[in-house]
Amino acid sequence: MLVTAYLAIIFLLALCVVLEHTARRLTPPQSAPTAVANPAFRRFQSIFLRAYLLALWADWLQGPYLYKLYRHYSFLESQIAILYVCGLASCVLFAPFSGWLPQVLGRRQTCLLFCVSYSACCLTKLSTDYFVLIVGRILGGLSTSLLTTTFESWYVHRHVEVHDFPKEWIPSTFTKAATWNHGLAVGAGLVANLLAEWLHLGPVAPFLLAVPCLACCGWVVLTDWGKEEAEEGLEGEKQKLPLGTPNTGVARLSARARFSRSCHDGLRCLLSDRRVMLLGGVQALFESVLYIFVFLWTPVLDPHGPPLGIVFSCLMAASMAGSLLYRLATSTRYRLQPGHVLCLAVLMAFFSLFMLTFSTTPGQPRPRESFLAFLLLELASGLYFPAVSFLHGRVIPEEKRQSVLAWFRLPLHLLACFGLLALHGETAGTGGGEEGNGTRHMFGGCAVMMLAAFMAVVSVFTLGRNDTDLRLEGTRGEGEMENILNDD
Repeated sequence: MLVTAYLAIIFLLALCVVLEHTARRLTPPQSAPTAVANPAFRRFQSIFLRAYLLALWADWLQGPYLYKLYRHYSFLESQIAILYVCGLASCVLFAPFSGWLPQVLGRRQTCLLFCVSYSACCLTKLSTDYFVLIVGRILGGLSTSLLTTTFESWYVHRHVEVHDFPKEWIPSTFTKAATWNHGLAVGAGLVANLLAEWLHLGPVAPFLLAVPCLACCGWVVLTDWGKEEAEEGLEGEKQKLPLGTPNTGVARLSARARFSRSCHDGLRCLLSDRRVMLLGGVQALFESVLYIFVFLWTPVLDPHGPPLGIVFSCLMAASMAGSLLYRLATSTRYRLQPGHVLCLAVLMAFFSLFMLTFSTTPGQPRPRESFLAFLLLELASGLYFPAVSFLHGRVIPEEKRQSVLAWFRLPLHLLACFGLLALHGETAGTGGGEEGNGTRHMFGGCAVMMLAAFMAVVSVFTLGRNDTDLRLEGTRGEGEMENILNDD
C-alpha cells in the first residue's frame, strides 16, 4: 500500500495538470475583462481571499488524521463513531444560527468567532479525555457551520451593498476560491503526512499547525477587513439604530423575525416545487454517504500501513480531477448537460460502493481494490458538486436559496448520524473474522442510498424534460434529455 499510495499521487497530480491545461484551452475565462482590469475589485477580492483561504487551509489540515488520532488515544471504533456523530449533530444544531449570528454580532465579528472556536476545537485534540474531545467536536460543528456561510455572507454584502460592484463579478471570486481550495486540500494531506509520519510528531501535529493558521486568518479579518470597512466609513456590519433607542433589543428582534421568515419561506419553496424537493433528496442521500465515507476510509485502509496523509491527498486530487472533468464535459466542445453529469456521478458513486461491499469482506480484505473504489467515489464527488450547484442556481429562487439549502442540510446530517449510529450498534471493525461485517453492511446500505439518489435524479429530469432552466444555453437539442431518460 505504501508504494501504491505514492504512485497514485504522482499519477493523479499529473492527470490534474493535463486536465487543467485542456480545460483552459476549451473553456473561456469566467470573469469579465472589466472585473480583471478593475484595481479596486482586485484589491477587495485579494483581501477576502487572503482570510478565506487561510480558514480553508486550517480546515483541511484536520482531515487526514482525525480518526487516526482517536485510535492513537486507544478509543474503540464505536466510541469514535459517537465522536463523529456529536460533530454532525452540532452541525444540525448550529446550522440555523450560523445565518442568524452575523445579523446580531456583525459579519466580521462572526468570522472572528469562527477563528476562536476552531482554534479551541484544535486545542482540545491535545487531551485524551473523552468528554473534552466531545466538546471539541461540538466546537468543530459550530465552526464548520460558520465557515460555510459567514465568510461568503461578508463578501457578498460588501461586494453588492458597499462597493456596488456588478453581481456578475461574484462568481469569479468563488471560482478562484474553489480552484485554490482543491490545491489546498491536496497540499494539506502532504503537509500533514510530513508532520505526522516523516517527522514522527504524531497525529496531533496537523491540528496544532492549524491553530497559527487560524490566528493569521483572525489577524487578517481584524486588520485588513477592518481597514476595508473603515475606508467606507463603517464601523461594523451591524445596522445602527436611530438615536434614542434604549438598547439593541429591537435589532435582535428584527434579526429574529427575518430569520423566522427566511426559514418559513425556504420550507414553503421546498414543499411547493417537486423539483426542489427531489433535488434536496439527491443532496441528502449523496452527501450523507460522503460523511459516512469520511469516517470509514481510515479504518478500512490504516491496518494495511499506507501513509494516511498521502492517501488523503490522493482522494482530494481525485476530487479535483472530477471537477476538471466537469468543466471539460460541459464545455462548448463536448456539450454535455449538468443533468447528464449528475446522473453519471451518482452511478459512479453507486459502483464504487458496490465494489466496497466485496473488497471489505471479513477475513479477505483487499485494500488496493478498496483504495481504488475510494478514488472513484471522490472522482464522482468532484463531478457531483458543480453539477448540483448549477441545478441549485436554476431550480431554487435566488432570494430563497440560502434558507432552502439550510433545509437540505438537515436531512443530510440526520442521515449521516443515523448511519454512524447504526455502525456503532454493530461490531464495526475492519479486520478479519466477523468484526468486519459492520463496515461491509454500511457500504451496502450506502449503495442502496446511492441507487435511491439516482432514481431521484431521473425523476427531476422526468418532471422537467422540457424545462430549459435545467440546461446550459447553447448546447444540445431540446429532445436529447428526454431520449436519454427514455433509454434509462
